[in-house]
Amino acid sequence: MIVAISIGAVTVPPGDVWGIVWHHVSGQGAAGDLATDQIVWNFRTPRVVLAALVGAGLAVSGAVLQTVVSNPLADPIVLGFSYGATLGAVLVITLGGGVALAGLGVPAAAFLGAVAAGALVFALGQRRGRMAPTRLVLAGVAVGYVFLSATSYVQLQATPTELRTVMFWMLGSVAGAQWDQLPTVTVVVLAGTALLTLFGRRLDVLLAGDESATALGVDVNRLRAVLLVLSALLTGAVIAVAGSIGFVGLMIPHLVRLTLGADHRRLLPLTALLGALYLVLVDLLSRTLDRPNELPLGILTALLGAPFFLWLLRRDKGLD
Repeated sequence: MIVAISIGAVTVPPGDVWGIVWHHVSGQGAAGDLATDQIVWNFRTPRVVLAALVGAGLAVSGAVLQTVVSNPLADPIVLGFSYGATLGAVLVITLGGGVALAGLGVPAAAFLGAVAAGALVFALGQRRGRMAPTRLVLAGVAVGYVFLSATSYVQLQATPTELRTVMFWMLGSVAGAQWDQLPTVTVVVLAGTALLTLFGRRLDVLLAGDESATALGVDVNRLRAVLLVLSALLTGAVIAVAGSIGFVGLMIPHLVRLTLGADHRRLLPLTALLGALYLVLVDLLSRTLDRPNELPLGILTALLGAPFFLWLLRRDKGLD
């Protein structure tokens, strides 16, 4: 993160970055000259911290969803959470906050959209009071396409300026991150990761199958419902501030499982750390590959994630 903060249009030595950050956090040391202090503390540090939080949240959510629906290819996009958030944000951007959603800002509307998508998937994924993994995936795909089609219709009403904003938001970005955005996201990601880690043993049992989990005293339907709600809240919180970013929740959990196994008490914290590192690096690439232009995060995560997806399809014989 220190290296990512130091690199940009103006390069700041990592030692100076550390000194400025330490000064603002602890009140000790020197802040350096005003211009460098502004660049490091007001522009780059919130951006890098937000990228880390978003990467961690998406990775943890993806790991949990893959277990909940017993599908190694599941992630927030497959279950429609991302498309719900996108529709909420696009409504506010194109129709105006006061008209569309009673004055809600883009982040709040995106969060509500993700939660609404999660609620629909939860309702449609049940049959006779039981929640089936296959039905959850199918419900997620169907709900996602409904929200996506609604988003496409709303885009037709947008002006060229609004459409550019919509497209950049749909592809994901942490540009323009500010300190006042971070407290809520930090609390949700840290608390959500910690809470989901507490479910680690029950997630491990869920991997053994519904019958085995029920025999061990686990209420499978209730557990799936709780985990689905927590994942939707976590996904909604991070998408609300960074837009729709794909493949993070698919790739990172698999990379951790390949090296450390499927024990969720270790898997989830390490998935959060690797997800944070991954998105910080992707964001660094997004603002340095085509200077002075900036690439949306979703373009790079797709370029990196799609080959991984294809490799996973060939490697994982369980998908047969």
